[in-house]
Amino acid sequence: MITFDHVTYTYEGQTEPSLRDCSFTVEPGELILFTGESGCGKTTIIKLINGLLQHGGGGALEGAVTVGGRDVAGTPLWELAQTVGSVFQNPKSQFFNLDTTGEVLFAAWTSRGASQEEMSQALDSAVQICGVGPLLDRNIFALSGGEKQRVLIARALAQQTAVLVLDEPTNHLDIKYQLQLMELVRGSGCTVVAAIHDLNLAAAYCHRLYALKDGVIVGEGAPKELLTPAFLREVYEVEAEVLTGRDGSLRVFFYPSRIS
Repeated sequence: MITFDHVTYTYEGQTEPSLRDCSFTVEPGELILFTGESGCGKTTIIKLINGLLQHGGGGALEGAVTVGGRDVAGTPLWELAQTVGSVFQNPKSQFFNLDTTGEVLFAAWTSRGASQEEMSQALDSAVQICGVGPLLDRNIFALSGGEKQRVLIARALAQQTAVLVLDEPTNHLDIKYQLQLMELVRGSGCTVVAAIHDLNLAAAYCHRLYALKDGVIVGEGAPKELLTPAFLREVYEVEAEVLTGRDGSLRVFFYPSRIS
């Protein structure tokens, strides 16, 4: 379980909080997505769950963040890495200058001291799920943005953590891999918290959706409850139409505001 209890976070050097009085609970096995305009606080939530802001962020935290009943602020990062796997927006900044095979296995070895046999099994599983077999043993920096993102996702899955936090995980991926990614994280058995811009992916795959605006949670619920034209107008300040696809999930169409 993940809990935020009246959490406010202000980055070092800023006077206004990036997250304000934020409270929510994520039950084991849920896939929860946060959405909203850029700068609304989505990434801050991700970095509070995996402890990056509490351990070296330099900002001011009020309230409490817990993962599995443990206060994240009081848990060393190496222990958190045994529970929480992470994928962030910018693939380039997340590598350790290893070849692709080493990158996939790095977290499995460093976070839980996996044996050679366990790492081999983790690699086989990640290759099968993420389709990165043709990318193994290559220079990571010679890959495309989408290929790098798939390696990062394979690394997070090879880590075999109970929780996955994903910051815009479908960035740099083409449509096929966007859908495959959402399918695999939904079927991973992990508790998943992700920040995402694409409301159609969110509506198709998440259990619950949270909308943020200026660091405040302004809406929460199942996609069919939350995604209405009126609510989208309030959060995104654009006109929208919400329809139901043949699979029963919602499809959101945005229309530009007329400039007078």
